[in-house]
Order: sequence, then C-alpha cells, then structure tokens
Amino acid sequence: MKAVGIVVEYNPFHNGHYYHVTQSKKITNADVVVAVMSGPFLQRGEPSLVSKWHRAKMALQSGVDIVVELPYVYSTANAPVFAEGAIFLLDALQCDAFSFGSEEGKLEPFINTANLIEEHNEEYNALIKKYVSTGTSYPQSLYYAYEQLKQKKNENYIDLSKPNNILGYHYIAAAKKFNLSIQPMTIQRLHAGYHDAINETSTIASATGIRKEIFQKRNVEAIRNFVPNSTYVHLVEWQQQFSKFVDWDAFWPLLKYAIMRYNPENLRAFADVSEGIEYALIKHVKHSENFSQFMSDIKSKRYTWTRLQRMLTHIFTGITKDELHQFKHPTYIRLLGMTKNGQAYLSERKKNLELPIISRVAQAKDQMLQIDIRASEMYALGVELFSQKKIDGDYKTPPIRL
Repeated sequence: MKAVGIVVEYNPFHNGHYYHVTQSKKITNADVVVAVMSGPFLQRGEPSLVSKWHRAKMALQSGVDIVVELPYVYSTANAPVFAEGAIFLLDALQCDAFSFGSEEGKLEPFINTANLIEEHNEEYNALIKKYVSTGTSYPQSLYYAYEQLKQKKNENYIDLSKPNNILGYHYIAAAKKFNLSIQPMTIQRLHAGYHDAINETSTIASATGIRKEIFQKRNVEAIRNFVPNSTYVHLVEWQQQFSKFVDWDAFWPLLKYAIMRYNPENLRAFADVSEGIEYALIKHVKHSENFSQFMSDIKSKRYTWTRLQRMLTHIFTGITKDELHQFKHPTYIRLLGMTKNGQAYLSERKKNLELPIISRVAQAKDQMLQIDIRASEMYALGVELFSQKKIDGDYKTPPIRL
C-alpha cells in the first residue's frame, strides 16, 4: 500500500483541508493518507479550539486514514523544529511522499530556496544575527536575511513572507537535513489566505477566519458552509457538552495563577522565557482582566505575539528549557485514530517500523510522551474549570477506530 503524509492542526478541519486531503491522495495515487496532527497546544502557542480527539474524528470522517499526534515539544516549536518533528514521523511511518498546502503552489521554487539557504548557510546565519542585533524580531530577521541572499542568483524562489510557504520550505529543509527518501509535493491554497476573515461568497475559509467567526457569533451555524458535515457535528457536540470553545481567554484564570505563583528566577527556568521578559510578565499579569489585555501590555517589537504565546504555553504546562530541548527527534508514534484502510496499512508495515507505535499510554514510559500527557492534562483542567465537565484523559482514551 502506498501512503502520502500531511502535517496538520485541523483547528478545525474545514473545506480547504478536505480539498488538500483529496488532492494529495489523487495526485500521488496513494492508498492511504497519514496525518501528523498537533495535540492540545499548537504551533502558534494556542490551545486548540476543541480536543485532539474531536479533531482526529473530524479528519478520519473526511478522508484521512491514520492520525498520529505530533509530540508537544514539536507542536509548540518554531517552524524549523515543528517541521523536523513532523517530517521525521511521516518518514518513520514509511510514507512515500508528503504533501503541503502553499501560497506558491509549485515545488521548484521551494527546492531552489532550500538549496540557496543550504549553500550559503554561514552567510545566512550571519545576516540573521545582524538584523536581530538591531532589535528586529527573529522572524522578521529571517525574512530580511533571505531577501538579501536571493540577490545572489537569478532563480525562481518562494515568497517567505507567506505563512504556508514558510512551513513548506521548512518541511523540505527537514527532509534534506535528515537525508530522508520521502518525496515532497505542494498544492496551492484555494481562495482564503492564512489570516483572512470569512467571505460569504465562498465555501473556503481559513481556520483563523472560522475561529474568529465562532468566537464573535458564539454560534457554530455561522460557519456551517465552510466545513464538512462531520466537523459541524463535532463542533455542535462540543458546544453542547462544554458550553464554549477553547482559547486563551477561557484558560486565563489558570494561566494567571501559573504566572503569579512564581518569582522571576523561577519563571526563567521555563522554555522560551528570556531577556528579562519574566519581569514584564509579573508586572502586568496582576492588573490584566483577560488574556487579550495581558498580551497587549507585554507585546513589544522584540517579542512577537506568537513567541509570547509559546512562552506562556510552556509556563501554563510547566515545561522547562531542560525538558523541551533534550530530544533530537521523535521517539515514538502516538496513534490517535485510524480507518479500516489505515489499520490495514499499519498491519502491513508494523513489523518494519523503526519507532514503536503507542496506542495505550499506560504501557509506555517514554519521557517525551510524559510531556504530551502533562500538556493534555493541563488542557483538560482548563476545560473542566470553565465547563464543570471532565474530558477523558490519555490513560482512558483508546485510539479511534472507524
């Protein structure tokens, strides 16, 4: 059986994701689609709208055959580390190809960009340091360094100001770094940009636009035309059971407590806390009525919104620098769910996989997995706080089988 892999968050699964799944399978002539999906906390440092189990069901009922969890240490990391963890897992699952959506839509510019940066890596890193030293944010410094580097050759390169192009480049760079045989392919995103609001004349919308609509109108019906029916059903189910969807404002009392209970020295131990930001966190958290106000107070030119959210995610989950940076690559495959087709694929390949497949966490003692479990427990605690209802944790929830 032939497999194509995809890297996803599905926050939530929408019509654009469905197009990506179906086209990836069609173009590669694959028998199965394997999705590496972020768990309860996402790459931009946010808690997911609904639980990973709800999101996995959305995917499995809309064309994905296997869903595995991207470990927390990768799902909450910057783009290069996020990509390395995800592509490593897709290769470990013996996928023949990986497919990503992009604003570019053509593969050649991605290959040219990866070769350019690899060939001039020392110069590239020196340029990044130069821009960072002027107070420019790290992501913006990367962009400026790349734009300067592009002038060396008259080639067709990608636009690295676009979020999906950025991730696509890092997926290809990750495959090159680990010398993997898995082959890349890209599919152009349809209509909606990454941050675009909902356009009522289309049935394609970004996950960002969909979440914004849900939180503003507090009504899932408002986004029904932009998601498959399975997504709509699971969103309605979540709202009926837990009363509201998850964002940082929903978790604000717990996050506020997590920050206020520490002194500056203690806060410095948490991952991504640096350069004295701990003093600003303590100063402003006491007087902020909600998460949005807190973020507005601590944001600066040096600290992007995403960088701050990742930092706060690690404080919330209690993940220290030492814990986060001790791993070189994923050490297991955490199975969240599969269809019958996916089960047939795993049965065929299981004996030859180099990483263990974990379906029940009680049987595993892996350190990276323990971090995942802690993150899931903190997410569940936040949901319980605002809803007074419990989510079944990782120890009680078996993989989904369709």
